[in-house]
Amino acid sequence: MDCGVQGGKSYGLLKSQQEEKLNSVNEAFLSDPQYEEEEDLASKLDMFKKKYMEFDLNDKGDIDMMGLKRMLEKLGLAKTHLELKKMMSDVVGGASKDTISYADFLHMMLGKRNAILKLILMFEGMGKEQQQEDAGPPCRKTFSDLP
Repeated sequence: MDCGVQGGKSYGLLKSQQEEKLNSVNEAFLSDPQYEEEEDLASKLDMFKKKYMEFDLNDKGDIDMMGLKRMLEKLGLAKTHLELKKMMSDVVGGASKDTISYADFLHMMLGKRNAILKLILMFEGMGKEQQQEDAGPPCRKTFSDLP
């Protein structure tokens, strides 16, 4: 029985539409004079887009409370509901919103203000770089290595 579009195809279409929206926000940031002195802006925006899409659970182009909760749990930093609300208000500049838009996310990551979430994501990225260096099988041990 063919019931139209398969789930996987419609999900892929939804993700590509979402990526198009985020790309247009990226282009606005690339042409914004406020960020013209930002080093390697295009690759940073691409990295931020991938990270954002990973945690946009409702695929509506914004990260809600559950997406933020999942992001932090995946990083091994589970937070209480109140801590999550505080982080969200940090990102959106004190406005009482239940979601973080991609533009808010970029303003946080590229701005001078050090929101808690920005610090967490920056350190998580640094941790991944260190882990990649250690990848591969461990060095071979000899009897002389024993204590």
